Amino acid sequence: MAGQRRYWLFKTEPAEYSIADLAAQPGGTGRWDGIRNYQARNNLRDLATPGDGVLIYHSSCREPGIAGIAEVCSAPYPDPAQFDPDSPYFDPKSRPDEPRWFSVDIRHRRTLPGIISPTLLKSIPDLADMVLFRQGRLSIQPVSKAQWGIITALDC
Repeated sequence: MAGQRRYWLFKTEPAEYSIADLAAQPGGTGRWDGIRNYQARNNLRDLATPGDGVLIYHSSCREPGIAGIAEVCSAPYPDPAQFDPDSPYFDPKSRPDEPRWFSVDIRHRRTLPGIISPTLLKSIPDLADMVLFRQGRLSIQPVSKAQWGIITALDC
């Protein structure tokens, strides 16, 4: 599967970091950090590569859903927050020679004119088997190429 573009849905709480926050970063590029779930970490660390497409999903908010599109623009690297005792993402069990948690940099590609709601996504039969509806709490989750095509073609 080397060299094949993958697609992802990255969940974020917009009060913490939104698609607008990403767009406002220099060059529209920011570090995706603070992942503290092993399955999400494994997806990020082992499978995410530069050029992969990312759907930015706002969660735990008044209007949850897909808010924008980004692209992975770095290889995975140790999340520096795990070593910072002042960070809410500090992990005292993680060591620089054996990091537990990883980050990637992502680049803003497009802010959608409106949120693509989970209700709309669920109403599309070809999206019924999305990981979002089976493992809703997973913050870094794969999206199939077909699902990516359907979602990015929506005019919301």
